[in-house]
Amino acid sequence: MRRRIAVVWKGGRPTGCMEIRNGVIRRMQVARGKGRTRGKHFSFSSGGAARLEVTVDRAACAPGADAALVTVRTAKNPFSFFLRDVSAKDPIFIGEYGVAVTAATDSRSFEEMRSDLSSRGGRTVLQKIEGEPEESYDTAARHTRDMRCPTWLGLSRDIRIFETGFGGAGEGWHWVKPRFHGHPVTLDETDGKPVRYNFMLGRGAGCVEDVKRHLEEGVLPILHGMLTEADVAYHFTALVTLERRRLTAKTLRGTDCRVANNFSKGIMLTDRDREEIDALLPAALSRDEETVFRLRTEVVNTSNVGRYAWFLNPFPARGNGFAASTTKTTFDGRTGFASFEGDGVFCVSKLNDRPMPQKEVAVLVPPGETATFEFVIPHRPVSTERACALARQDFDVKHAECRRFWKHKLAAAAKIHLPEKRIDEMVHAGLLHLDLVTYGHEPDGPLAATVGVYSPIGSERAPIIQFTDAVGRHDVARRALDYFLERQHDDGQMMNFFGYTIETGGVLWSVGEHWRLTRDDTWVRTIAPSLLKACDYIVNWRRRNKRPDLRGRGYGMVEGKVADPEDPYHSFMLNAYVYAGMHRTAEMLEGIDVKQSRRIAREAASLKRDIRTAFGEMLVKSPVVPLGDGSWVPTCGPWAEATGPLCLHAEKGNWFTHATATARDSLIGPLYLILQEVIDPDEPGADFMMRYHAELMHLRNVAFSQPYYSPHVLLHLARGEVKCFLKAYYNTLASLADRETYTFWEHYTHVSPHKTHEEGWFLMQTRRMLWLEEGDTLRLLTGIPRVWMEDGKRIELSGVASIFGPVTLCVVSKPVKGRIEAKVRLEPGRPPARVDLRLPHPHQEKPVRVTGGAYSPDTETVRIEPFRGAADVVLEF
Repeated sequence: MRRRIAVVWKGGRPTGCMEIRNGVIRRMQVARGKGRTRGKHFSFSSGGAARLEVTVDRAACAPGADAALVTVRTAKNPFSFFLRDVSAKDPIFIGEYGVAVTAATDSRSFEEMRSDLSSRGGRTVLQKIEGEPEESYDTAARHTRDMRCPTWLGLSRDIRIFETGFGGAGEGWHWVKPRFHGHPVTLDETDGKPVRYNFMLGRGAGCVEDVKRHLEEGVLPILHGMLTEADVAYHFTALVTLERRRLTAKTLRGTDCRVANNFSKGIMLTDRDREEIDALLPAALSRDEETVFRLRTEVVNTSNVGRYAWFLNPFPARGNGFAASTTKTTFDGRTGFASFEGDGVFCVSKLNDRPMPQKEVAVLVPPGETATFEFVIPHRPVSTERACALARQDFDVKHAECRRFWKHKLAAAAKIHLPEKRIDEMVHAGLLHLDLVTYGHEPDGPLAATVGVYSPIGSERAPIIQFTDAVGRHDVARRALDYFLERQHDDGQMMNFFGYTIETGGVLWSVGEHWRLTRDDTWVRTIAPSLLKACDYIVNWRRRNKRPDLRGRGYGMVEGKVADPEDPYHSFMLNAYVYAGMHRTAEMLEGIDVKQSRRIAREAASLKRDIRTAFGEMLVKSPVVPLGDGSWVPTCGPWAEATGPLCLHAEKGNWFTHATATARDSLIGPLYLILQEVIDPDEPGADFMMRYHAELMHLRNVAFSQPYYSPHVLLHLARGEVKCFLKAYYNTLASLADRETYTFWEHYTHVSPHKTHEEGWFLMQTRRMLWLEEGDTLRLLTGIPRVWMEDGKRIELSGVASIFGPVTLCVVSKPVKGRIEAKVRLEPGRPPARVDLRLPHPHQEKPVRVTGGAYSPDTETVRIEPFRGAADVVLEF
């Protein structure tokens, strides 16, 4: 196919050459301005408007891969475009570069095209968000999917947990499933198959499913709920305790993290690992005490007449189907024991504090009165003698000790109070959700901080460990990092999960973030050999990639897969993590081993230069794409070998994965260069990426499939884009987390419940919304919604960790009285040079008087400089 196009510049004496893939440049001529052409080269000598007309033959312009891609390789602002995208109606207009591409029949100048585009009144996705009211959770929830999730209950440190559900999508039963963390429990009695116990409160699956659930006090891993059937309400409470002993921090034994590895999905075990696990497993699985799942249901008759209530006792089932398992069981109405053949009691049940008389019961409940049904399921069946002991226990006593246990854990963390009840609860519930699946012995030793059903992953565990650190639980964070250091390979690599080569950089980054908060030089001295071995591994890894054939395609960068897809390329995400890890290591070693610190710092700087070189070339060779305002911007692929975003199919490949076309570009793509400080948030390249991601990769500013993998939410904060941040923050949260119990899914496809990587990034987004370090500046409340500053509301942080030391902040908003008051305190030691405290008025009013700092009306921020450890700020309106 022959195409005639025109490249139109605003000015600037453009000089360069035209390149094309899948086509032939037949002719070029200067049509406006003074200049000349020679072969594929052109140059303009005049400084005004310039126009170059180009004829292309044998151009592949049909939809699909291997389309004609033209590169305008000028000395300044080179770019590429798909020839098939060129149109006189919608020209390729790159305002930042002062250039446009249109059909040769279109005689307009650059400025005329700019004027025409402006007259259309188009806006980009991000511009539209900035023009809308601030997003709220309720608004987001009305427009996004509702992802009800099963609930995990356990004790923390102990892999013997339970999963439970009460209806929901695709479920006809109420059920309990014992788990060894990532694996369901299998029993000899069930022929080695996973065991799940189905039960039923009420009459069963009907046309209405009215079940509401919540966590105790909104935060504790104790599940409450109410099933309503007309006049009858079934109020239930579910929790997990020890079988015999009182549950306390001292009686919690936990599970050796090596045993936990055995029951985690994706773990990479060596022969030595398996030998150690085989030696530990018999004792770990032959405890003298089980964990037990307890459920009590109180039925209330709210009518004026007697109403029946129905209960079906738990029984081993074939998943969600109607049929029971073929496993033979018995039920003893004298004791309320449900048993497998032999002496294996799997459930102890009571009705109104007496043994359940039969497997299925209907009870007439008089008006205004109640009936109580409760049962206990041990993690694995117990003897009749032990079942008798369970039957004698009081639910209220066990409930109280469970509550005390979890509240004690909360008390060990920094104090946070937020005026939005849901977010406040989710922060506290989230901390306990992370702890629930962190396994190991107490009070010391490494901890396996698992990621949903998966083993600890050096990259996905990063937000989990970093938030644990941020709320002052430094010992737990350090022990979770020790886990990776103890599993380091002999060659220095750290890779724990499914071939993820990103883990070495991810672990070093998190170790560095821990040190920045704690300044624990004593610990760094003990782990310095491991850090140096990891850095030497990276140095050798880079050395293998310093080949001439990789110039412009990943020279000096490292290669390997970063997530599930088998993509052994020079990924920008991978190299961003490696750079961040080495950079942080150099910082840690500066006060311990100056020579090694400087060596690693030089290596990190060299890697950064190579990454930026590859990124710069990527912006040149990747096709530009249109935005909502009619302008076009350069793009970037996920790795140095790519030709732009894979979802555009410039090259052949099967890129659709994990239920989305955009996974590789958006979730594991080049935005990590900004997060990991390779690219500055305000650079043009960063701006291009943020804008085209919003148009191509996001819906309601949320990424597809596994949205918390996309770092753009945090980047909005770094760029001061509050409305865009809140749009992404609330819509991601509302669509992926259970709206009642706050448990997160991994994917929108209902894959992998209790996914703590997703919850960890929600928590880190909240952390950075509240307190964020930037160089020698502490930024406070940089992303909060202005409704948090309505009259009478307060925000409190007490002892949260920052690189400047523990931070205390108290903000009380009294706009009705014309005041917003704030107190900021940092412990002595390493104060920031300045504090930027954002205090947005709920109705966007500007103060008439400010004391305590210099006020910026554009950002609604008070700058306290110099900061001397304490400041009181008052805004008067």
